[in-house]
Amino acid sequence: MTRDEILELWDEALFADGFDDCIIGFTDEGVVAYDRVAVIETLVSEHGMTMEDAEEYYCFNIAGAYVGSKTPIFIQCSL
Repeated sequence: MTRDEILELWDEALFADGFDDCIIGFTDEGVVAYDRVAVIETLVSEHGMTMEDAEEYYCFNIAGAYVGSKTPIFIQCSL
């Protein structure tokens, strides 16, 4: 599922910039869903963070951000 495909259905959808490759879908209300592990792996591979730094950054700056009722959600898809 791409950003453009979601926007065709939900023009008010909000996205986590820089993580389009981590999108796994959306809810019935049009909230974009991301793979939590893929987001953290992206922080490590594309931003040069250690795993520990990426986890901390993710928790405080991505998952911890609230921008209204359409705030993206992050799902743990694998262990």
